[in-house]
Amino acid sequence: MGLFRSVLGSLKKGLSRTRETFVAQLRSMLTGRTLDDALIKDIERRLIEADVGVVATRQLIEGIRGAHKAGTLSKGEDVLEFLKSELKAMWPEQDRALRFAATAPTVILVTGVNGAGKTTSIAKLAASLKADGRTVLLGACDTFRAGAVRQLEIWADRLGVELVKGQQGGDPASVAFDACSAGVSRGVDVVILDTAGRLQTQAGLMDQLSKIARVAGKQVDGAPHETLLVLDATSGQNALRQAESFGQAAGVTGIMLSKLDGTARGGIVVAVRTATDIPVKLVGVGETPDDLEPFDPDAFVDAMFAE
Repeated sequence: MGLFRSVLGSLKKGLSRTRETFVAQLRSMLTGRTLDDALIKDIERRLIEADVGVVATRQLIEGIRGAHKAGTLSKGEDVLEFLKSELKAMWPEQDRALRFAATAPTVILVTGVNGAGKTTSIAKLAASLKADGRTVLLGACDTFRAGAVRQLEIWADRLGVELVKGQQGGDPASVAFDACSAGVSRGVDVVILDTAGRLQTQAGLMDQLSKIARVAGKQVDGAPHETLLVLDATSGQNALRQAESFGQAAGVTGIMLSKLDGTARGGIVVAVRTATDIPVKLVGVGETPDDLEPFDPDAFVDAMFAE
């Protein structure tokens, strides 16, 4: 079905754990109660527990207190609609669509720490692009771990997309060079470059990521056209630190949030928004290759608060 289908139904399914815990508990806590300072403090605690983040929680609570003092918010039940409205207003107008080159191939560089779900996210992205009618080639630039290359090979075979790999322990930038060259010569629409899962504290590895980007740019004009950072939605505050560090060092243009279905704290999307101006572009809402959705703030908030 690709990346341009309706997302609300899938988001509702992917956010079921968040809805069944955080939102259900919040709704139960608010029902039948008059808004007062004690209840506002309980709301604040719930927002923090849902990984909405300190900055966003402070903004939301200040808004609730202001509306309460103004007399426009008095019943607990009304807080849910207030929160929905305020959360939707938190996202600025941004281009959340994937960037595609005017002339093929488009080169997408994917980065993130080990364990974030990067390889699976790449497979989901490849499947979605293929479903949209685009040809895809994967570049296995994580030359340090044979398991990472093998996992990408398995996905390439399963999805019916091409793969370029190099020698284990070889130069990742040389794989990027070969993959981009192959993309040009074979007339491929999209080249996706996997990179080693790297710790944000390791400056040398960040330099290597920059080298891969430079090599891609020499082979394909304007490449990489998109640099996506995969963040694990279940990792809480670690995801925020990674967003900040990678955004500064790697020229990240968009975020893929993985494992959203595996957490009861879907508010992490809000926290990421307040921690960085990098747009969340894609969210993983399940375990199959089809479970990748374009991120739409209104649909996300509606799905999170759906009854």
